Amino acid sequence: MSLNVESLVESTLTAPRPLRLIDDTGRAAPPDEAGGLALPDPATLLSLYRRMVVARRFDVQVTALTRQGRLATYPSALGQEACEIAAVAALGTEDWLFPTYRDSIALLTRGVPPEQILASFRGDWHSGYDQNAHRIAAQATPLATQALHAVGLATASKLKRDSTVALTLLGDGATSEGDAHEAFNFAAVWQAPVVFLVQNNQFAISVPLDKQMRCRTIADKAIGYGMPGYFVDGNDVAAMYAVTSAAVENARGGHGPTLIEGLTYRMEAHTNSDDPSRYRDAGDLEVWRRRDPITRLDTYLGAVGALSDAERADIRAEAEDLAADTRECMTRSAPVDPLELFDHVYATPHPALVEQRAFLEAELAEHAAAASSTSGTAEAGGTR
Repeated sequence: MSLNVESLVESTLTAPRPLRLIDDTGRAAPPDEAGGLALPDPATLLSLYRRMVVARRFDVQVTALTRQGRLATYPSALGQEACEIAAVAALGTEDWLFPTYRDSIALLTRGVPPEQILASFRGDWHSGYDQNAHRIAAQATPLATQALHAVGLATASKLKRDSTVALTLLGDGATSEGDAHEAFNFAAVWQAPVVFLVQNNQFAISVPLDKQMRCRTIADKAIGYGMPGYFVDGNDVAAMYAVTSAAVENARGGHGPTLIEGLTYRMEAHTNSDDPSRYRDAGDLEVWRRRDPITRLDTYLGAVGALSDAERADIRAEAEDLAADTRECMTRSAPVDPLELFDHVYATPHPALVEQRAFLEAELAEHAAAASSTSGTAEAGGTR
């Protein structure tokens, strides 16, 4: 019997229009689409624009390096910049971010150096950055596990009566996992100061949203858990920033969690090993290119006189400098010490681990001595 059982009855539910402040053409959206949200001021929007342009250049550069074989793999966030940059911009320095493997540009925007972000994708470290210093958890590859971690930290924050908020980024596929259900439910029951931001890029690797769930939107699920839910145009950074900022402050004020769905699109493949032509229509890419988050904000800022050609050039120069730095750091060989395998397993290593470490250390010393001896013999032979 096949386990791939699909309903023959088509859903009659119609998804609502997502909240937005700037439409696809770069003009201010009408009030009925804004849902009471206010447009951020031009200075804030210009800052968001700069961060998106820089983040995209980084993403494109890393994708190129992956295709050159400099990295083992890389999940691109091209087209999803509005969700990730808005999320980071809405957080305070005391708050924590819980990202997925696709959220490298969020790490970059929060101040993690490229070399440390890419350490895991190159196979140097599982997490190459100081999580406490940046207040960013390790990028999670298992779907939705980081959502429970975020709820745990947020609950601890509430118990300690401090003002820390946890924000976790999720994909649409992650919301089909049991971990996501548990995180949503625990957060609502405990009124934890956490924000769940779902980047609905419409494909859980290769499975479209309509084969994952029957509800109108992911945001609709919030009502079942007893928390606010918002369905937002995920390519409108102004709306994403307004909604996420409000959710963060709502959590900080002791009013519990919020679920935000940003409707966006994954322009690149799932990773460099994926072939998206097997499961999605190339015509959809053209539709979503016309909804590009950077282009629409560029148009809006230009129209209101908040973005000049000189500022565009300055931002592009900053992005190119970052791309050059990223290329340079990926050409350097990372120092590798096999004994580091044992450094962070237990706070107090048990005897078996100590024995294994000593065995490896002796073996490495033996190989080093043999290599030195061989090198010395070769040099002596060359002087005859």
